[in-house]
Amino acid sequence: MSQPPPSRTDRVDFRATSDPALLETSDRGETKLLTYRQLYELWERQQWATQELDFTQDRIDWHERIPPDERFARMYGLSSFFIGEQRVATELGPMMRACPEEDMRIFLCTQIADEARHVAFFDRFYSEVGVLEADSLEGRLEETSAHLNPQFSVLFDELLRQRVDRLAAEPEDLETLVEAITLYHMVIEGMLALTGQHFIIDYNERMGTLPGFVEGFTNVARDEHRHVAFGSRFLRDMAATDPRYGEAIQRTLVEVAPVADDVLRPPWIDPADDDAVIFGTSVAASREFAMQALQRRLKVIGLAAVA
Repeated sequence: MSQPPPSRTDRVDFRATSDPALLETSDRGETKLLTYRQLYELWERQQWATQELDFTQDRIDWHERIPPDERFARMYGLSSFFIGEQRVATELGPMMRACPEEDMRIFLCTQIADEARHVAFFDRFYSEVGVLEADSLEGRLEETSAHLNPQFSVLFDELLRQRVDRLAAEPEDLETLVEAITLYHMVIEGMLALTGQHFIIDYNERMGTLPGFVEGFTNVARDEHRHVAFGSRFLRDMAATDPRYGEAIQRTLVEVAPVADDVLRPPWIDPADDDAVIFGTSVAASREFAMQALQRRLKVIGLAAVA
C-alpha cells in the first residue's frame, strides 16, 4: 500500500529553504539558517517555468464546476496575490541596492526574478482560464484590483512604499532597510502570503479543483519560503550587530500588525466575526497559523523568549 504524499510543510524541498516556520527546532530557537550564498545556490536548483503548466482542466473547473458565488469569493485571494506580486516586483530594487553585502544583493536579484515569474504565473492563469474580461496584463491588474480591501493599499502603497522610497533616496539608511525587510519578508510574505497559500492550496486539493493552478501556486509558495529564509537570516544578522535594529524589527511589527490582520479578512466579512470561514478555515484559525509562523521566525532571529 502506497504512503500518502507528505504535507507541504513536510516536503523536503520546502524544508530545504531553512524557513524557521517549517522546522520544529525553531520552537527552541535552534534552526540553522542557510547563508546568503547557499540561498542563491538553492534558487538555482529550484527553478520552474510558468509555460510548462497546463490550465485545461482549470478552465473547465472555473466555468463549469465552481458556482458564481464561490468564484466571486475566490477572487479576493487571487487578486491579493496577483496585485501583491506586481507591487513587490517594482519595490524590491531599492531594497536590493541598500543591502550592505554583495551576497545579500545577489540573492535579492533572484527574488526580483521570482516575483516577476509569479506575476507571469497569475497573468497566464487569468488569461487562459478566462477569469476576467480584460485582454492585457495591465487591464487584468486593474480589473482584479476591484476585489481588494482598503487595508491592502495601506499595507503596500503606504507603509511599504514609504520605506522603499526612503531607501531609494538614502540607500545607506540600514534602519529603514531593516524595517522594509521586516514588513515585506516577515509580514507580507511570511504571515500573509504563506498563510493564504497554505489554505488556498489545501482547499483546492480537497475540492479537486484547479490542478494547474495548484501546481504553479505550490511552486510560488516554495519560492516564498526561500525569500522568508533570507529575511530571517538578514534580520538575525542585523539584530546581532546592533540592538537598535532589533528595536526596529519590533517597532515595525507593532505598527503594521492591525493593518496586516485586516488584510487577512475579505471586505464582505464582518470585522467582528472571527468564526467566518474562508477556503474551509476560519479567520481565527488563519490568524493562529500566521502567528505561529511569525513566532518561530522571531525565536530564530533572537527576539522572542525560547520556551
